Amino acid sequence: MKGNNIKIKNKKAKFNYEFLDKYIAGIVLRGTEIKAIREGKASIAESFCEFNDKGELFVINMNIQEYSHASHFNHNPKSERKLLLNKNELKKLHKEVKNSGLTIVPLLMFINDRGFAKLQIALAKGKKVHDKRETIKERETKRKLDRIKKSF
Repeated sequence: MKGNNIKIKNKKAKFNYEFLDKYIAGIVLRGTEIKAIREGKASIAESFCEFNDKGELFVINMNIQEYSHASHFNHNPKSERKLLLNKNELKKLHKEVKNSGLTIVPLLMFINDRGFAKLQIALAKGKKVHDKRETIKERETKRKLDRIKKSF
C-alpha cells in the first residue's frame, strides 16, 4: 500500500515539552479526511488533546485540508476528532491531566500497515524558558562537534 510513507510530525513539541509517556491512538475520521491524510495534507503543529465531560479524548486544532476530489460532502478542516485508546489508558491519562496539570500533545501522525491513520500522543510537561535555552545550547554544541568531525 502506498500510504505507508505518510509521517506528519509535530516538530515544535520536542522543543516545548518534556515527554513522560507515549501512546498510539486511533483516530475517528470521515471518508474525505483519510483521503486527504493519504495525500499528506494534514498538520498537527498547533494541536493538543482534551477530554470532554464523558471522559472521551479528542484532538483539537488538528488541521486536515479539504480533499481535492470531493464534492459538497467535504469535511471541516479544523473539527475536533475523537481518539481511540483502551479504557485503562484513557483513565490513566485523564487522572494525570486532572491531578498534576500535565498536557497531552500529538507527536506524529502516520498510516499503519493495515491502512488506518494513527496518532502518537505523549503525556507531556511544559518546559520552562531556561530548559528551552538548555536545549538550544545542546543543539548548538552538537552542531559544532559535527562540523569539527566533518573537517577531519
